[in-house]
Amino acid sequence: MRNVVPWIFGAAKNLRDPHTFHHMSLIAFLAWVGLGADGLSSSAYGPEEAFKALGSWHELVPGGCGSDATVKTCQFVPAFGYLAIFLAVAIAATVFIISWGYSRIIEEFPHGGGGYVVATKHLGPYVGAVSGCALLVDYVLTIAISLAAGGDAVFNFLPAAWGVAKLPAVVSVLGLLTLMNLRGIKESVTILTPIFLVFIVTHAILIFGAVGSNIGNAGEVASLVGSEGSTHISAAGLLGVILVFLRAFSLGGGTFTGIEAVSNGIAIMREPRVRTAKRTMIMMATSLAITASGILLAYLLLGVLPQKPEVVGGSAPTMNGLLSAKFVGSSALATGFIVVTMVSEGALLFVAAQAGFVDGPRVMANMALDQWMPHWMAALSEQLTMRNGVYLMAAAAGLVLLYTHGSVDALVVMYSINVFITFTLSNVAMIRHAFHVKQGKWWRAVFVHGLAAGVCGMILAVVIVEKFTEGGWLTTLITATLVVLCFLIRRHYRLVGTKVTELSKQLQFDIPPPDIEPAPEELDPEKPTAVVLAGGYGGLGLHTVLQIPRVFPRQFQQVVFVSSGVIDAGVFKGRDEVDALDAKLRADLDKYVAFARTHLGWAADSDHAIGTDAVAELDHLCREIALRFPRSVFFAGKLIFQRDRWYQRLLHNETAAAVERRLQFAGLPMIVMPIRMFH
Repeated sequence: MRNVVPWIFGAAKNLRDPHTFHHMSLIAFLAWVGLGADGLSSSAYGPEEAFKALGSWHELVPGGCGSDATVKTCQFVPAFGYLAIFLAVAIAATVFIISWGYSRIIEEFPHGGGGYVVATKHLGPYVGAVSGCALLVDYVLTIAISLAAGGDAVFNFLPAAWGVAKLPAVVSVLGLLTLMNLRGIKESVTILTPIFLVFIVTHAILIFGAVGSNIGNAGEVASLVGSEGSTHISAAGLLGVILVFLRAFSLGGGTFTGIEAVSNGIAIMREPRVRTAKRTMIMMATSLAITASGILLAYLLLGVLPQKPEVVGGSAPTMNGLLSAKFVGSSALATGFIVVTMVSEGALLFVAAQAGFVDGPRVMANMALDQWMPHWMAALSEQLTMRNGVYLMAAAAGLVLLYTHGSVDALVVMYSINVFITFTLSNVAMIRHAFHVKQGKWWRAVFVHGLAAGVCGMILAVVIVEKFTEGGWLTTLITATLVVLCFLIRRHYRLVGTKVTELSKQLQFDIPPPDIEPAPEELDPEKPTAVVLAGGYGGLGLHTVLQIPRVFPRQFQQVVFVSSGVIDAGVFKGRDEVDALDAKLRADLDKYVAFARTHLGWAADSDHAIGTDAVAELDHLCREIALRFPRSVFFAGKLIFQRDRWYQRLLHNETAAAVERRLQFAGLPMIVMPIRMFH
């Protein structure tokens, strides 16, 4: 079994190896693959959603456009199809505007500036928590809709009878992606790179071929735009045409959802991180703008229209599939190109789920460090992955897939709402920051972020109004529930923290050093030795060590303090952070040693270790100390609440109890000292 686990999850990473951080980080190209797939994959449904909003379905037979409509009973009429040209320009411009704004966020937050961090710093912690919760729900839906849409794309080429296997297949892919991310981000991205490249090549041929082959019709298209535009303005008024355009632009807003991922994932990028992140942002913005706007133009130039399924209950062909077929024709070679193009599109949708696995756990870890979520959400595995976050994202996405039965139609109404909450709040935060510092060309920053905030706010409002009754209410309810839960978690942590701080102050200032003999310099291996598991210097550790002579008078005259430094998401940013953690551990343990010498008159020493699992490191340290001091008794403090609640075990680690079980099984005595919390 011990040999199987490393083979499945990968070998443990060596924290002391100076090359570890370098080997795990992503260059701009791999970051583009891992984070850019989310935005690019939305070209499978974003442009189609926008184009459908430019027209309406018309009955060919009475009642033909109901829920059981087929191509024989219903037809799409693109009354405002000519607006696709303006939509293409607007989408490309908006992508670059939002990307420019996030490039400034990257400069401002070089260690990771996702929407949560930006809103927290410039708009306050509570607004930041709302932004973070919205982003988390969006990443869960990113995973779910990407896998569901990918399943649709792949199963379109299979017999209809195989449709019952789609949901199990999608869930299986979810399990595979979960396992890959437990092994490590770089490993998972490297495996998925060929799929990404095939998508880029095939869609570049499709877009540039379709647009380029029709460039000679530019005059005819311009004439069509002018004549139909004049007709609609005369009939519906300029405002009516603008409203149609804005609705289509907003409903196609899923195209922009991947931009946030780059600024949120700076921590996984190769040094110099800011430059790498900005290069990634340029690559993402360029590819996303060309793909989304190019597909819209191709729809118009080649006359591609949405279709209903051939038979009742069947699946409708995607507009991208129709576009591929119309572009290449019906030869054998053309059929091969269509298959490769659409399979790569479906596979890229699976790759797009990677953005949720890369950034979702990172947002949770940042929120856990700020006490909005349980502390263990920031923990790292031996492979230095945010294992708990990966599990939670996978479980949440799995529940969403099961609840919607893997239906893209059901998921699309829940999707792309929350990300625009984060987009809007991030840009508003940067506007406030620009007004506050007023450095350089701050007015230009205000203009660009204001433009981005206005566009994102408009999209958010339209999407909520259009999708709320269709299922968007569920996304809103889930997000609101998560926000309330985070507020309750933070309230609990702050109340407990206040009690611990009061205890620390009482013990540090109310206990004068007694008149005792100087402590011996060295510890005697033959004497009884108290081994105290101590964390940061403060009330918990001091309370534990002071209880020992009260409970066991004259039993101990020497003590060893042990502590483990945990490499979590807050520390795992580079070698310097690990060294800083090591220095802090030494400083805190030196204070404990000095306290034991001056207040107890005991000989004192200390030892510490750094790793990803506090229990494992403490267990190892204690066993080594037991070999050096055979008459050791181990002590640890544990918070005991006045009223025991189930959630307390979720919010507070059980390190003392876990170490106690291990040491007692090894035959070593350990005593857990209660530290009462009246809460």
